[in-house]
Amino acid sequence: MRSFFGHFWKVLCALCLITSSAVAQADGIYPNRAINLIVPWPAGGSVDFVARIVATQLSTELQQPVVIDNKPGAAGNIGAAAGARAKADGYTLVVASPPMAMASSLYRKLSYDLIKDFVPVSRLGEAPYVLVVKPAFAATAMELVTRAKANPGKLTFASAGAGSQPHLIGEAFKKNASIDILHVPYKGAPQAVTDLIGGSVDMAFNAAPSVIPMLKVGQIKALAVTSRARSRAFPDVPTLSEAGIPGIEGTQWAGILAPAGTPKEIVVRLNSAIVKSMSAPGIRELMISNGYELITSTPEQFGKFVAGEQSKWAAAIKQSGTPMLD
Repeated sequence: MRSFFGHFWKVLCALCLITSSAVAQADGIYPNRAINLIVPWPAGGSVDFVARIVATQLSTELQQPVVIDNKPGAAGNIGAAAGARAKADGYTLVVASPPMAMASSLYRKLSYDLIKDFVPVSRLGEAPYVLVVKPAFAATAMELVTRAKANPGKLTFASAGAGSQPHLIGEAFKKNASIDILHVPYKGAPQAVTDLIGGSVDMAFNAAPSVIPMLKVGQIKALAVTSRARSRAFPDVPTLSEAGIPGIEGTQWAGILAPAGTPKEIVVRLNSAIVKSMSAPGIRELMISNGYELITSTPEQFGKFVAGEQSKWAAAIKQSGTPMLD
């Protein structure tokens, strides 16, 4: 008899759980399963760093797993396109960064439209790019420029990919410093830094989070940052303007987008969860220590920011004369 009632209660509890789940789905309670967060860059890079903080915090706030899905390649376009094609139900999100705002001005054939194919959720923060070299290569940015002028066409700079923001910053560096250096594109920042340490390339422009670990142990040296003001992560490193090469400013920002058509109530729910979870104790300090300034926003504010970035980079790319890519 005890065995019968024990089995009965187990079955009843199981039925209650199934019924509750069915009711939750019928009522549209969000979220009720795992969320996929597409990162259009390799694991270990600076965008990936921010994504993992957000994923951890959101998992706690939403009480559902937030799974990182790294889809690198084509300067972020592969992951972005995958996000644009995803079902607009709030269960697939994309971590956006500057290359997505630059893509329409750089590629003739693009399988997504940043404005039409996505809805903004929230901005997350920004970090400066850092001009880095091996410690013995140069002590200052101007020493690097002097060396480049003495060896035209022989020095190389690495970036996270052709058409990426570090690539354009590197081209601006060449122009403003009146030097001839060769661009070497990679699929992401981690391999670029690895090859810099190994001596395959001479310098790189990488976002702060991806180089801070190597800077701390002395594998590479920071010569300048690309932000308007010095970074709180390494206040002793000058801006490019302070280093004697003015006119170059650019930061890597990150934010969350959802596929176009995602219900407004889900966007509002996600935005609220992001803002709340990123304000948890210690998160701002963690971001700053890794070179990122924490900046959240409303969906509307992030939408205006993205549109402004797209216009800004379109003008910069046109002025630079950078040819469009296939």
